[in-house]
Amino acid sequence: MTSTSPGPHRSPGPELLGTRLRHLLDRLEAGVEAVYADLGMDGFRPRYTPVARALAAAPGPCSIRELAQAAGVTHSAASQTVAQMAKDGLVVLAPGDDARRRMVRLTPEAEELLPALNAEWEATSAAAAEFDAELPYPLSRLIGEALEALDRRPMRQRIADRAALGRGPHSYPVPGAGG
Repeated sequence: MTSTSPGPHRSPGPELLGTRLRHLLDRLEAGVEAVYADLGMDGFRPRYTPVARALAAAPGPCSIRELAQAAGVTHSAASQTVAQMAKDGLVVLAPGDDARRRMVRLTPEAEELLPALNAEWEATSAAAAEFDAELPYPLSRLIGEALEALDRRPMRQRIADRAALGRGPHSYPVPGAGG
């Protein structure tokens, strides 16, 4: 009997792609969080840094949309990050000109962290470049190309297309497909 599970000498295939990417991200973030702890910034999260740096570089308060664009994340992700940063006392939110917009600014406590964050950012960027250079194909390039591929054809559509090829009594329901 042949097993399809990965053995000690075989890496999992694409069927565990999401799980393995999450594991990689968890390991990368754990390393950065350990550096923050070493710097006496316990509880500071890696996802805060792009937002804090964007706010520090801006001439004044920023909207969530502006922060999302600067950090390269979705509006929802930026909103969640800002909400957590507000709970942690790192940002203050105020209404914007338009009632739908919330403006964000750093607190004095967060501003005090900026020199350490900037130094950490430089060291992390250099370490990431070193990590990329160690790989047979730069991870930063691969991630960009993967995001572009998903922009062209989202994963949901890829799954639905594959499921449609093997339609049977227990097949995946393809949105928009008739009976």
